[in-house]
Amino acid sequence: MALNNPAFNNPAFQDKKAVNTYPGGPQAANLGFGTQTASTQHATVDAAANAQLEGAYAAPSAGAIDTGRMSYEDTIWKTIGLFAVLLVTSVVGWVWTMAPVTVENPMPTILPWIIGALAGFVLSMVIIFTSRKKIRPALIFAYAAFEGLFVGGISAFFEFQWPGIVMQATLATLAVVGVTLALFANGKIRASKKATKVFMIAMVGYLVFSLLNLVLMWTGIIPADMMFGLHSASIGIGGISIPLGLIIGVLVVIMAAYSLVLDFDSIQQGVRNGAPRQYGWLGGFGIMVTVVWLYIEILRIIAIVRGSN
Repeated sequence: MALNNPAFNNPAFQDKKAVNTYPGGPQAANLGFGTQTASTQHATVDAAANAQLEGAYAAPSAGAIDTGRMSYEDTIWKTIGLFAVLLVTSVVGWVWTMAPVTVENPMPTILPWIIGALAGFVLSMVIIFTSRKKIRPALIFAYAAFEGLFVGGISAFFEFQWPGIVMQATLATLAVVGVTLALFANGKIRASKKATKVFMIAMVGYLVFSLLNLVLMWTGIIPADMMFGLHSASIGIGGISIPLGLIIGVLVVIMAAYSLVLDFDSIQQGVRNGAPRQYGWLGGFGIMVTVVWLYIEILRIIAIVRGSN
């Protein structure tokens, strides 16, 4: 059910009626165990076979490296590695953005932000469209590096405008991710077909709104003092003026949280399907895409709130 994140639009993460379609996966293991169980019912099983069976049970459970299959632990470590790369390059993006700020030149540069966004977008498209044939970890690491450049650049720019905003957005993002993961792990929230359809409709609507916003800003129809374009407009509710961007931002954060649920669900399905271990990189990539999206939206919400005060 990976309809939200193209990174998971791969047969490895799809729900299958069969337990597994990969050679040597869980289904093959179950067949082997069934054969072994049947054989133990016969009195002809010798002592050597029994000893071998006891040794297999006594041995530690096989990990992702031993089985060559996707696992939760291996995917977690891959995801942590990708975020570590993003963190390092975000520092580069931050320093690069703030470097030209002087008395003579009081504004930061947006060059790291632009380079990271464009390169990250191109790499994400390449990763998504080539992942059905082959998973390339080098490309995913490159994406994480450029995405870090983008995150560091845009974070520094917002921090320059509203000091302390990056810490607020980071803590809020971690809180949303942590709560979503905890609820999913405890079985409190799950993806459903109906909710996913609603999500997709809302996602398409938001993309159309975002494109319209960009066009109006580029063409100069929206005044230059409206930093976030249509997001900066206000609507009156009960005599109170509320920024449109704040309302949309809250809805988008909810959408991003549900997108995380779909990501976790896809990874869970990949492990159940016995997907090859390399698909853990794709799982980490998908989570990174969603978390960065969530962080940027929260960053913008806080900026709108603080800018309206």
